[in-house]
Amino acid sequence: MDAQSEKVLAQLIRETRIAALGTLRDEAPQVAMVAYLVNDDFSVFYIHVSRLAQHTVDMQKDKRVSLLICETDDGRADPQTLARVSIRGVTESIQNGEPGYIRLKNAYLARFPESEKLFNLADFNFWRITPKGGRYVAGFAKAYNITAETLVKVSKR
Repeated sequence: MDAQSEKVLAQLIRETRIAALGTLRDEAPQVAMVAYLVNDDFSVFYIHVSRLAQHTVDMQKDKRVSLLICETDDGRADPQTLARVSIRGVTESIQNGEPGYIRLKNAYLARFPESEKLFNLADFNFWRITPKGGRYVAGFAKAYNITAETLVKVSKR
């Protein structure tokens, strides 16, 4: 991957706040929109979701998930040239009181201040998504397979 594509990927992950979360429901793909937070080194993504949501029930049954992060549609003639990354990973629940929970909560509130009310609801908790691989499309004829190591490398851009 060239340096400019790495820079675009790093910017896409840092600046985008929502992603499509893919889970498996009844052995078929299911997609939902989620807000996310990412470690500085892109080694872990975090979502804060209700245990009552279908995607949370799905994650409890099957830890395999994917995230799709896409550049905002700017009205260009060919939207297929928008940068996007699809990240496959595994997820696990993070309970209040676990080491690092308060730091994570504070970082999430800094990014999403209006979400403070969700922390007063007993059904919301964090989920950690650890990337395993994926596919990055930087634009026309610029597609790359990525690994967890690729994400860590790109995070330095």
